Amino acid sequence: MAIGIGGAALQTRLEKVFWAAGIKLLNMYGLTETSPIITINRSQAPDLRLGSVGAVIKDVEVKIAGDGEILCKGPNVMLGYYNDETATREAIDSEGWFHTGDIGVLADGKFLQITDRKKEIFKLSNGKYVSPQAIEKLFKESVYIDQVMVIGDGEKFTSALVSPNFETLKEWCLDQGIVTGDNVILIQDGKVVELYQTIVKEFNKDLGTEEQVKRFKMVPDEWTPDSGELSPTLKLKRRVLIDKYSDLINKIFNKEPVSA
Repeated sequence: MAIGIGGAALQTRLEKVFWAAGIKLLNMYGLTETSPIITINRSQAPDLRLGSVGAVIKDVEVKIAGDGEILCKGPNVMLGYYNDETATREAIDSEGWFHTGDIGVLADGKFLQITDRKKEIFKLSNGKYVSPQAIEKLFKESVYIDQVMVIGDGEKFTSALVSPNFETLKEWCLDQGIVTGDNVILIQDGKVVELYQTIVKEFNKDLGTEEQVKRFKMVPDEWTPDSGELSPTLKLKRRVLIDKYSDLINKIFNKEPVSA
């Protein structure tokens, strides 16, 4: 059995679980403007690499620009935006390369890996750039983390808001003899806080100095498309989250007390 996967990024941990069960999840990548596939994992080597979004499809070219943006050229690329020449010129350069707006790398010159959206990369106050999506994807490998948003634009250090996987967290709490009632109270429990501190510390070992999450705060809410924090394709609505948790973010960066 094979199932094509697109839209939101698939956690590598889940990808490996399904493959081990004999269900081949074929990661792919593309946009509406590229009809819509640029790359896809095949069902077997040599065009398969778990953790990537696959190899380029036939008759399509991909290259990585100097700033890390993924560029695409081929018969799959649109002719342009209807009645919008300005937007078309911004998307397709004079050499015919379509600018996807995504940041990525070509592993071994063949397998595409998406690391971030170009517009979502932020700069710390020391001038260092941080790609939040790569960090978020890493942290979501934990069974105790459902969603995470990495923040730090203009700040001295990288931080994060964490929405726990309350199902697995509560199972852990039962084993620890911790009462699993209200989520607000649960995320303030000392043992729970210590659990997540340990998780963050372990993941930080795989990150560069500027990428490491120096501070984080857990939230009592589950982020979903219905509640408005995620898009229909399960992407973070960063502006919505920043507005919703502005007091908590200010507390992380010691800007002002959390309002009552």
